[in-house]
Amino acid sequence: MNSNVMPSVVQMERETLRELTTQVKETLATNIQVQPKVAKHKRFGIVDLWNCQRNVKTGMSMRKR
Repeated sequence: MNSNVMPSVVQMERETLRELTTQVKETLATNIQVQPKVAKHKRFGIVDLWNCQRNVKTGMSMRKR
C-alpha cells in the first residue's frame, strides 16, 4: 500500500485564488426549442401482468433455496 498522501489543503497565491473565484465562463443555449409534453398513458396489458407474476415466482423460488 502506498503511504504517500496528498495534503488536504491546497496552497496557492492570493492573486490566483481571487482570479479563480471571480472568473466565470458561461455559455447560454439560445437555440433550444422546447418540445410540448405529450401525455401518453400506457395501458397495463396482459403481458405486463404475466411479467409481474413471473418475477414474483422467480423471487419466491430464489428465497426457498
